[in-house]
Amino acid sequence: EVIKAQAVLEDPEASEAEVKAAHAALTKALEGLEPVKAGDTTSIKTGDTDLLGIFASLSMLSLAGLSLLRRKED
Repeated sequence: EVIKAQAVLEDPEASEAEVKAAHAALTKALEGLEPVKAGDTTSIKTGDTDLLGIFASLSMLSLAGLSLLRRKED
């Protein structure tokens, strides 16, 4: 509904009836919105854990490399 209303807003040739229809559609959509429940704390899967795995792997490889370097120096 927002995209349709935006198109009416940008149209300099839009009639008053089109503007009123867009306004009514937006008002109806706004009234139909429901607030988010306070108890709903389900986190969204965004893939953030993938980055953690990469850093953990790099850390382990670095530690392995350091231990090999120390053994060669001795």
